[in-house]
Amino acid sequence: MKKYVCDVCGWEYDEAVGAPDQGIAPGTRFEDLPADFVCPLCGVGKDSFSEEN
Repeated sequence: MKKYVCDVCGWEYDEAVGAPDQGIAPGTRFEDLPADFVCPLCGVGKDSFSEEN
């Protein structure tokens, strides 16, 4: 499982944890997030996230 970080505000999406507050189940891969997924803190889209190394 990977982690992705919002380039704007630093919020982290952890695939293992999901985003329960947004209705995203644990284990949901970043690629499988809905196309309209936005950062819950700053509202930017998936294209503003970078994979954490």
